[in-house]
Amino acid sequence: MIDKTSPIPIYYQLEQQIKTMIENKEWMPGDLVPSEREFSEKYQISRMTVRQAINNLVQMGLLDRKQGRGTFVSDQKIEKRGLTSFSEDMLERGMTPSSELLDFKVIPATAAIAQDLHIKESDPVYEIKRVRLADGVPMALETNYISADLVPGITEDLLNQSIYQFIQEKLNLSITHASQSIEASVVDNVEAEYLQIPKGAPTLFIQRIAMLENNVPIETVKSLYRADRYKFMIDLKR
Repeated sequence: MIDKTSPIPIYYQLEQQIKTMIENKEWMPGDLVPSEREFSEKYQISRMTVRQAINNLVQMGLLDRKQGRGTFVSDQKIEKRGLTSFSEDMLERGMTPSSELLDFKVIPATAAIAQDLHIKESDPVYEIKRVRLADGVPMALETNYISADLVPGITEDLLNQSIYQFIQEKLNLSITHASQSIEASVVDNVEAEYLQIPKGAPTLFIQRIAMLENNVPIETVKSLYRADRYKFMIDLKR
C-alpha cells in the first residue's frame, strides 16, 4: 500500500514495493511490469511520480525499458567477489559454466606479456581466447596468457574446466592474490556478436594479473564483461 500521509516520498514507497516483489520472486526476470497508467490508477498517484520510481529502478538495473514493448524485470546481475575463476563463480551461484573456444595456441611472449608475467620476451605462453557463458548465456569475452614453462600440460580439453582448479590440484601451486583494474568500455561489431549485445553497448574492461603465494605472476588476462549481467563488489577497509 502507498501511505500518502507518510513523510517518506511516494515515489520511494512505490520503488521499494517493486524492489520487494522482485526480491521475493513475485516478479521474475523477463516479466512485463504494469504500465505507468496502471500504477497511477491502482495507487491513485500521478504518472510523474510513477515515472520517477521506474526511472530509479531502471538506473539500478532492476528494470529494463524496451522501446515500443514496455518495461520488464531485468536479468539479475551476477556479483563477483574475491579471487575466483569464472567457472568457480558460476558454480557457486548454481549456474552451469561453459566456454566457446575461439583460439588456443602457444605463442612467444610479447614485451608487454613478458613484463606482466616476469618472464623473458619470446618465452612460450599459452594464448587462450574464449567466450565465457553461464547457463548458455554469454557473460564475458576473455583472453588469457599463461607461462607454458610454469604451467605445463594445459590442453584444449582442460579448457572446459577450471584452469585455477587444475593449477592448484594437479600442479600444487597456490594462487593467492592478484592486481586488477576495471574500466568502462563499449563493444565493437565483433565483440558485440560474441556477447550477443548491441554494438556500442557498455561493458566492463578488466585487466588482471594473478599471483602465486611467492609473488610470481601466473596469469595475465584481459576480459570484456557484459555490464548488464555482471557487477564487481569490492570490500574496502581503512
